[in-house]
Amino acid sequence: MSDEKPNPIVLETRRHLKWRSFDVVERAMMVLCGVCLLGFTSTVLLDVITREIGAPWLWLQQVTTAFFIYGIFIGAGVATRRADHLYLTAITEKMHGRTRVAVEIFNRLAVLVAAFCFVYYGSINVVQGWGNYRMPSMVPLSYYYAVIPLSGIMIALFTIEQIVNGLRNGFEGAPDEVQEQASVADL
Repeated sequence: MSDEKPNPIVLETRRHLKWRSFDVVERAMMVLCGVCLLGFTSTVLLDVITREIGAPWLWLQQVTTAFFIYGIFIGAGVATRRADHLYLTAITEKMHGRTRVAVEIFNRLAVLVAAFCFVYYGSINVVQGWGNYRMPSMVPLSYYYAVIPLSGIMIALFTIEQIVNGLRNGFEGAPDEVQEQASVADL
């Protein structure tokens, strides 16, 4: 057993596919997701209240949009690290051996292609967004788009982490995980 204290935000499931050095990144991204969710919810509530009292704050919609966009793309990175997103886990959990390795690698390569698209096309949007502005604040759209390539980088990094560790340690998980899955399946 490890002497490290458990981190309540970083999931220990599929630990064999994760490097501990990225735990701090996952934790920071989870906190940012929480901030974005709180910000999004608060600004929507304030927007409704100010409109109902007849004194709308038009800039709130822009802030709401920013929280929403950043929350979505940061969340995609976190979900990739946690293997909660973009994978066909229901299919691969039933597989074993080389077939499972091949399907797991294929799934992650597909995610890697999507991540590279986020980086490439997101970067194009950021560059082009400097000439487009959000009314009435005149904020360049690049500020909204900036999170897309950053998300792609994180998704690619976490996907590569899982491929490397999956090839080293196997994708099926630790014996305790496999046994737990087997016992649940027996019910």
